[in-house]
Amino acid sequence: MSRSPMPLETFSQTCDVGALSARRSARWQPGLAARAGPVAHSEVFASANHAGGAAVALALALDDWRHAPRGETRETQDRRAVLWVQTREAARLTGRPYRAGLPEDLRHRVIHVLAQKPEDALFALEEGVRCREIAFVIGELSGNPKALDFTASRRLTLAAERHGVPLYLVRLEAQRDLSSARMRWEVASAPSATPVWNAQAPGAPAWRAELFRARTHPPGEWLLGEESGLLRTERKRKDEDETKGRNWSDGLQPRRRARAAGR
Repeated sequence: MSRSPMPLETFSQTCDVGALSARRSARWQPGLAARAGPVAHSEVFASANHAGGAAVALALALDDWRHAPRGETRETQDRRAVLWVQTREAARLTGRPYRAGLPEDLRHRVIHVLAQKPEDALFALEEGVRCREIAFVIGELSGNPKALDFTASRRLTLAAERHGVPLYLVRLEAQRDLSSARMRWEVASAPSATPVWNAQAPGAPAWRAELFRARTHPPGEWLLGEESGLLRTERKRKDEDETKGRNWSDGLQPRRRARAAGR
């Protein structure tokens, strides 16, 4: 039985291609949560040789949290807790959260969960994003555990979107795999800027961050840092032609090249 084609008018009403294209072409920048709300599910790929993955995840979470619009029914000051979930292997590689080193308004909010297995950590993460009394959830997993397949990733995304609790999942020493995360980053440490008053003093932390997949933004690279307690960025200059040709499969290219080299 043949189906009649969808009328052009109906298609234009159900899918505004121009609006979707304009939204997709908008560059990511700090503070976007003030207009569009926080991203429900983000992933941060990082090496276990430094704590840059957790640092960037926390910076992104705080940026979204501080810029997210407050509804009429919510308090002006968000007093909700923050859930931080780690597997024992992730904690062994990068250490546990150090409360004294966290922002002052966050130290008393953190609920730390140390899971024995990835399955236990995923259960805690999903329960966390289902609780509206939690401001946001940070998770840390090492490698590519079988439990974190596309189905499990999809469950986390849907739960975070449904309950409005964003999740920032750090992937330590992991290969880029299939995921339903709305934004996927790969970060590495970068040289700090020289302090103004003492050139011999250690500078503020800085990271090279590549957004290799996003639902509402094109790929790009930034230098991330902190200034007066806020996330600051410096766009890495690249030819526009390089970014225009990218698509959703670019995040899998390094893995494909690695496979080809091994043959």
